[in-house]
Amino acid sequence: MEYSHSDTDLIKQPIGYWSWAAYKAVIARTRAALAGIGTTQPQWWALAQVAGTETVKTRDDVSRLLRNYLDTGPETMESEIDTIIAQGWITEDAEGRLGITAEGRAFYDKAAALQDEPWAERHVVISDEEYLTALKVLQRFIHNTGGRAWHH
Repeated sequence: MEYSHSDTDLIKQPIGYWSWAAYKAVIARTRAALAGIGTTQPQWWALAQVAGTETVKTRDDVSRLLRNYLDTGPETMESEIDTIIAQGWITEDAEGRLGITAEGRAFYDKAAALQDEPWAERHVVISDEEYLTALKVLQRFIHNTGGRAWHH
């Protein structure tokens, strides 16, 4: 890969720009892959929360956990949960407990397998050590600027 600048010049580049550009590229690729199978990223997140646990979660549990991801917001998250209920992928009982359906499990398995391709693309010639360093550096930038971030 050819880098945008020499090392001497790259060290002077703004992290805000490059983290934004990386964010846009990664999210666009992820969302395009999910759209290709008929879902959105927030729908995938919610489905994964229900399908990927043995502990029963409520709508409120899932919505509260995910509403701040990528500034999704509570209204959007609630709407996305409604959509996956309407699609028949999950159910909601009178107490708000969510459950996975057989159709939802099959779709979850398909979407989970789909995640492998974009992951592999993003990690071409990037070692686990480099990836770990990149995440730690980004978390340090967040900490140093008084920001807060957390991912389940």
